[in-house]
Amino acid sequence: MPLAPLPVPRRFEGRSVVVTGAGTGFGAEIAVRAAQEGARAVGIHYRSSAAGAEATAARVRAEGAEAVLLQADIVEWARVAAMADAAFEALGQVDVLINNVGDVAREQMSWRDITEESIDHVLAVDIKGTMACIHEFGQRMLEQGHGSIVNIGSTVIVRGSARAPQYAAAKYGLLGATKSYAHAFAPTVRVNIFAPGFMETEATLGRKDWQSGRGDQLRAMTPMGHIPGPAEVAGAALFLATDDAAHITGTYMVADGGYNMVGA
Repeated sequence: MPLAPLPVPRRFEGRSVVVTGAGTGFGAEIAVRAAQEGARAVGIHYRSSAAGAEATAARVRAEGAEAVLLQADIVEWARVAAMADAAFEALGQVDVLINNVGDVAREQMSWRDITEESIDHVLAVDIKGTMACIHEFGQRMLEQGHGSIVNIGSTVIVRGSARAPQYAAAKYGLLGATKSYAHAFAPTVRVNIFAPGFMETEATLGRKDWQSGRGDQLRAMTPMGHIPGPAEVAGAALFLATDDAAHITGTYMVADGGYNMVGA
């Protein structure tokens, strides 16, 4: 018989957390989980989903945390810099940044459908945009004397993607950026990657391939026999920003139910 779950820990008591792409999906669940874990304030970034960001903010406030909305298109570096200024001003300081925004080329079902426009967009969002966030928030964290950055990666870098090679290339590039900034910011600011496997987000559940058997196939290939929803994985993503991870930087942590079995 499985053990009963323990109460949600209070790992972010009195701290501030900014989550990019927190209007929907995984980002929203990370933002809410941070509030549940005692964060005093949560910065909720969004690009166009203002209604989603407001909904996340309401959930964050219901958990007793302050919610601050931050709007920016992270592809534009100047807007990221302005967002970082706004976050530090509104929150007083930013203790944790979770870089969740990423484009997975979700509508592309085959490598044969790849376009130059899609390549440019995915690389701009997943590499340039995330680097801008690491750079702008990270240098301000250095000035305040502490901080932790967690970039949301993907296990796609382990197996590649015949469906969307540009997505795999972008996430592999993010690994290099993470290691580089981990060196640059040490020992004051830690920078890590959290790599979830497949998750049953609303967008994933709506995909035609998922509905036609892809989900069942992946569950059968996953040793844990389960594809989690984003709320189930949010706490693991935040682990890398906790004091328990104080000696971890530049690493790539996987939570995929054993699907890829990464290791030596």
